[in-house]
Amino acid sequence: MSISNTAEHVLLKKEGRVATVVFNRPEVLNAMNEDTFRQFRDVLDEITSSDVDVVVLCGNGKGFSSGGDLKSMLSNTDESAFGPVMDLITDVAVKLYTLPKIVISAIHGPAAGIGLSFALASDFVLAHESGVLAMNFIGIGLIPDGGAHYFLEKRLGETKAKQLIWEGKKLNATQALEIGLIDEVISGDFEQKINERVKSILQKPVSAMIQTKQIYSNSNVESLKNVLLYEKEGQSAMRRTADHQEGVQAFLQKRLPVFTGK
Repeated sequence: MSISNTAEHVLLKKEGRVATVVFNRPEVLNAMNEDTFRQFRDVLDEITSSDVDVVVLCGNGKGFSSGGDLKSMLSNTDESAFGPVMDLITDVAVKLYTLPKIVISAIHGPAAGIGLSFALASDFVLAHESGVLAMNFIGIGLIPDGGAHYFLEKRLGETKAKQLIWEGKKLNATQALEIGLIDEVISGDFEQKINERVKSILQKPVSAMIQTKQIYSNSNVESLKNVLLYEKEGQSAMRRTADHQEGVQAFLQKRLPVFTGK
């Protein structure tokens, strides 16, 4: 999707029974910082209390989201800010997963890190053939967050989820479909085909679909919250490792990291 840039990091457009949520930092491939998380949470609150039935998540510009804004994270040396940001991420992940609407993630270009975590919280994950997906926290000595451990296990099973996290490699849309990470690969006019999918859903008894969603989310949300807590604790520990510091320096110096397991 391409729209004019504004000051908002997350845009909301409502048309009848459909809401489109757009990650809107195209100059950094929609990398997410604290303001993004906060605005996304507020948008989800607005949608929850609206008459919308279907929500489409997408990114402005050349991709869905490149993940967390590493440069923003590095510029903030206040360790006391880490906990509140992780709590904000937890709030977003829970609200998105339990949203009483049908949610479609429409991925084009990169969907990485926490951007991919949020995409996987939706009910349908659809990717254009240009999609490139990566759970790439391992490259800087960190673990996935945003509920990624939970959502990956749901889609892939524990063993394949662990291996995907540990490898941290990029997958094209076809590879992601083959392992079950996404639901469909779309070629051609992406926006048009997403709109067609939305129209198809709106022709169904959506209230019954949402009721089924809520039965599952109500049954599983405590497990998700536990995973998010473990991710917060684990991420805090990983941020103090030598491997994380090496990963960051390698990123800044544009070289391959040399990890020692410490």
